Amino acid sequence: MSLSVEGLWAVAKLQAQLARWLTPRSSHAVGTLPKPLPLTEANTSATVTPRADPTLQQPAISIVIPALNEASSLPMVLEAIQAAANVEVIVVDGGSSDGTAEVARAMGARVVESTRGRSRQQNQGARVAKGSILLFLHADTCLPQGFDQAIRQTLSQSGVVAGAFTLAIDSPRQGLRWVEWGVNLRSRYLHMPYGDQAIFLKAEVFHQLGGFPDLPMMEDFELVRRLRKLGKVAIAPRAVVTSDRRWRSLGILRTTLANQVMIMGYLLGIDPHRLARWYQNLGKPR
Repeated sequence: MSLSVEGLWAVAKLQAQLARWLTPRSSHAVGTLPKPLPLTEANTSATVTPRADPTLQQPAISIVIPALNEASSLPMVLEAIQAAANVEVIVVDGGSSDGTAEVARAMGARVVESTRGRSRQQNQGARVAKGSILLFLHADTCLPQGFDQAIRQTLSQSGVVAGAFTLAIDSPRQGLRWVEWGVNLRSRYLHMPYGDQAIFLKAEVFHQLGGFPDLPMMEDFELVRRLRKLGKVAIAPRAVVTSDRRWRSLGILRTTLANQVMIMGYLLGIDPHRLARWYQNLGKPR
């Protein structure tokens, strides 16, 4: 069967019409490739850009823990630190006989030997510390979760040269709630935290001041007095938890009164060595 020219033409037009109906609508012509986008408009979602480790961009914190026969207290204290970022832990042992150094090493802390005395031990730890921020922590005090970020945020505030945490005492005794209240009131309004509140500051500021004074006690009190002359001593909005062993030993009232007498005696110029001897004899049988 033969087709006329008119018939062939009709079939061709019908095929063209069907092709137009069946072709998806597009802004590009059929059979041509879209023009490549300029480089600035290209889709780069498939490009993987390496990201810097954010912990390496944060100032490193060196935690200095003076210790003397603290093998039973250290595990809990060190465990609270393990989740922190960009932190080194230095336990400065003052001649322990209970395995304090071994416990600290087993939990990943660096152990440094020192002559006995809290101020000397803390200064020794600061000398070998690598961090740009120093945190001085008592061996019976646990840091709060997120302490590392709280420290960095506090020290980044304008005019702040040092800081510490609010205080909580690990005891259900109601009388110690009053002690906490008084400590935190003094710290917040007088900017006078003590060592059991975990004092922290930039390493350059600490070394500029010459470190802790070589005193048998009151070294934290004197350091904070000097810091206040340089700027604000801020209180981070989180609490450290310290042992109640001092208050258990002497009682709440006697311990509180003894602490206040030590401060008054120091401010009046009484020899700190004499004050230390008196304080150490408290509670001993006569």
